Formats: sequence, structure tokens, C-alpha cells
Amino acid sequence: MAVFGVLAIIMGVVGLLSPDTLLKSLGFEVLGSRPPGDYTKTFMAASSMASFNMGVYYLVAVATEWRPFYLFTVVFRLVTCTVFTGLVVTEAAPARFFGVAAWEGLGAVATGVALWFERKRKTSVPSNP
Repeated sequence: MAVFGVLAIIMGVVGLLSPDTLLKSLGFEVLGSRPPGDYTKTFMAASSMASFNMGVYYLVAVATEWRPFYLFTVVFRLVTCTVFTGLVVTEAAPARFFGVAAWEGLGAVATGVALWFERKRKTSVPSNP
């Protein structure tokens, strides 16, 4: 959770300071100039700010050990994985964008497995009187 939070903050900062760098890293074409009415940079700023905020939320959840939030992220990261994979499959996003889908899916599975093991460990350890 902390690693994802830090990475989300870093990607948010990169997107705010250098949207072209973020676009390139995701496999999108970077244009030399944008025509009037092209709001790609605006969308990148909004998405990057959302990424930054999400990173902060994750770090707050880690700092406070807010376990319900962890479970919540498993479900929605799987949804995100599915949507992003669909974007690649339908060619609405470049194939390289599948890396983002994989990151979300693997993050969801890793978090879910960790929560499962933690719960199993807690139920199998007898409590002290």
C-alpha cells in the first residue's frame, strides 16, 4: 500500500510538471503542438492531481492501518484493471497502456492475498488471556 501510494504521488507530480513525459511513459503519442479545443494537457493535469491525491489517501491508510480501505482498493483496482484492459483490447489505448492494467491487477491481487494471510494468521493464533 505504501509503495503504491508513493508511486501514485510521484506519477502525479511528473504529470503536473511534465505531462509529455507521462504521456510518453504510457505509450501515447506526444504532439509538437496541440490544436485549439484539444484539452489533453488539461486532462493530464486533472488526472495527475487525482493520482497525487490518491497517493496521499493510500499513505494515510497505511499510517492509520485503515484495513477497510485496503479491502476497498482490492475491488476497485480489479475494476480498474478490467477497464484499462478493455481500452487496450478495443484499441482505445496503445498496447503499452496494458502495463497500467497489469500494475492495477497485480496490486489488487497482492493486497488481497496479504489481507487473506493476515486474517488467517489472526484467526489461527490463540489470544492471550
